[in-house]
Amino acid sequence: MNLPPGFRFFPTDEELVVHFLHRKASLLPCHPDVIPDLDLYHYDPWDLPGKALGEGRQWYFYSRKTQERVTSNGYWGSMGMDEPIYTISTHKKVGIKKYLTFYLGDSQTNWIMQEYSLPDSSSSSSRSSKRSSRAASSSSHKPDYSKWVICRVYEQSCSEEEDDDGTELSCLDEVFLSLDDLDEVSLP
Repeated sequence: MNLPPGFRFFPTDEELVVHFLHRKASLLPCHPDVIPDLDLYHYDPWDLPGKALGEGRQWYFYSRKTQERVTSNGYWGSMGMDEPIYTISTHKKVGIKKYLTFYLGDSQTNWIMQEYSLPDSSSSSSRSSKRSSRAASSSSHKPDYSKWVICRVYEQSCSEEEDDDGTELSCLDEVFLSLDDLDEVSLP
């Protein structure tokens, strides 16, 4: 990849869905092309580094939507948390984020996947997809690009697990919480 110095890839959920996944599903080009296609569900998570551009310890991939998420050593299991993704400006639902965790046998690991998908099609787009699927089946077996997902994979550290209650603190919250420690400090 020919990226400029200092390039950082840290997209928001909305950016992943609107600027990357929607373009992929619509067969439109993405520049720069930083998210590779990967049949992700055949790889164990520790084999993923080096197969894509990562930011820190997070890796991003386009993959095909599937119910079969089994690797040679384990499987990705749903954490039961699906979040709708809305645009900031119009509050329109543009995608869904599903959380999965990797299991080795019956043991849950610290590997987490966030799977981003487009919302269910409206009736007009489903009609056009039926037409395109008929055309695709009549010609050679062309892939159905509306079934793409973006996966963000990362390994959660133990300290994040213990300290994270699902809410993030703002800088001011952290300052106010640190003021509680002032009781133990003697001032001159």
